[in-house]
Amino acid sequence: MADRVYVFDTTLRDGEQSPGATMNLDEKIRMARQLETLGVDVIEAGFPIASQGDFEAVQAIARAVESVQVAGLCRAVTGDIDRCWEAIKEARNPRIHTFLATSDIHMKYKLGKEPEQVVEMIDKAVRHAKSYTQNVEFSAEDASRSDWDFLVRVTETAIEAGATVVNIPDTVGYTQPFEYYDMIKYLMDNVRNIDDAIISVHCHNDLGSAVANSLAAIKAGARQVECTVLGIGERAGNAALEDLVMAINTRKELYDVETNVVTEQLYPSCRRLSQIIGMPIPPNKAIVGANAFAHESGIHQDGVIKNRLTYEIMTPDSIGRTSNDIVIGKHSGSHAVKNKAEELGYVLDPDQVKTLFQAVKDLADRKEQVFDEDVEALILESVYRRRDKFRLIDMSVFCGTGDVPAHAATVMEFGEEGEDVEVRKNSSFGEGSIDAVFQSIYSLVGVAPKLEVYSVNAVTEGSDALAGVAVRIEHDGVKAVGRANDGDVVKASALAMINALNRLEKTKEEK
Repeated sequence: MADRVYVFDTTLRDGEQSPGATMNLDEKIRMARQLETLGVDVIEAGFPIASQGDFEAVQAIARAVESVQVAGLCRAVTGDIDRCWEAIKEARNPRIHTFLATSDIHMKYKLGKEPEQVVEMIDKAVRHAKSYTQNVEFSAEDASRSDWDFLVRVTETAIEAGATVVNIPDTVGYTQPFEYYDMIKYLMDNVRNIDDAIISVHCHNDLGSAVANSLAAIKAGARQVECTVLGIGERAGNAALEDLVMAINTRKELYDVETNVVTEQLYPSCRRLSQIIGMPIPPNKAIVGANAFAHESGIHQDGVIKNRLTYEIMTPDSIGRTSNDIVIGKHSGSHAVKNKAEELGYVLDPDQVKTLFQAVKDLADRKEQVFDEDVEALILESVYRRRDKFRLIDMSVFCGTGDVPAHAATVMEFGEEGEDVEVRKNSSFGEGSIDAVFQSIYSLVGVAPKLEVYSVNAVTEGSDALAGVAVRIEHDGVKAVGRANDGDVVKASALAMINALNRLEKTKEEK
């Protein structure tokens, strides 16, 4: 029987640190429930000590999921550990994940500690965490640049103190697969109490080796992998969950391990994250990209026609990617819309179904074909979006090809739920239609942020596709991300900017 490899998903913690991938509370809970459906073993929900918002998000996720462990990250400091436990204690199976740096460069320049002091801190932190729960993980930050014999001592100390999982991360994406294999194998062979804990790995992708390093570690004996959906994360990102799982599944004879992941939920999970954070899946992305199962070469096409195994080592169905995309239109009923939402993983109440049904009908009047991605975009845009403080009522845009600058007139509504509503109007000029709209919105809101990122992507194919717009803005040191979908790219841009300004306002209030 194959060994079990536990999948520790950190999309909601490390993944959210990816620029532009910030999620609000509702979005985090929806993603956590999808990860539960996917079958991951552990969800790292956040860093509770970081802010009140992080604490509340971790607490909400701990309450929301049932069949998956919920971990909170904390430094090896008593106050951090206490705060972490407060956030996760209502989970069905909570895990405290505490960490401390172990490389010479980190101990000297970041911690200002001697190795002996670091060992003492690890022992104290793990024992304190253990006083709350039996489920404790310790991470040796920057392990891949640590002295191996010191790492043996650190691992033994953490296990003796009560850690059931010890993580050996490649924090800066520095190591290479053959080195990582040797290091994990060294620990497996030299840590005297190694059988009392699971060795975990957490790899970053700075040199493009995160997945390869993780697989090498599994081959050496690691039995937990820490990863994110689509590989999002700090800097160049983390090991991609979908890549790891399908490598293990496709090469069973090589790795002789198995996971609990439902592979048919891989593509839906990636698509769900893509919709939430407003980042499209790159066409050439392994496993889930649009080109992953496309064949353009004549030789390849001929081979696939004769036998798919000639050029396909897995099937689209195995990752949950079916060809049944076009399913509803203007003549579809509310039951069909409800069923499609459930097929995509969304359980809606009657009022939400009614809202989605009307949005689908409106889109179908303007669009020849309605795809799954369209329906999902409408769910996120029409059903789940909260009532914002700033709302777009109407707009008109003029843009010519001569010397006359673009001009936009905007009407907006101000006021949160239960407040008196104020309507404001404004018109502004700009370098182009989008700039004119943004300038008009800035004047109405009274904030002129720096626009750091502006991206537009088609949600589906065709000239009538929904436009997905994402923006990232900064004002007075506070950053916010906004996203929106609409059939009109200018309107989608306006909605995305207003969404970002609402988030900016909310973040400033929280601070």
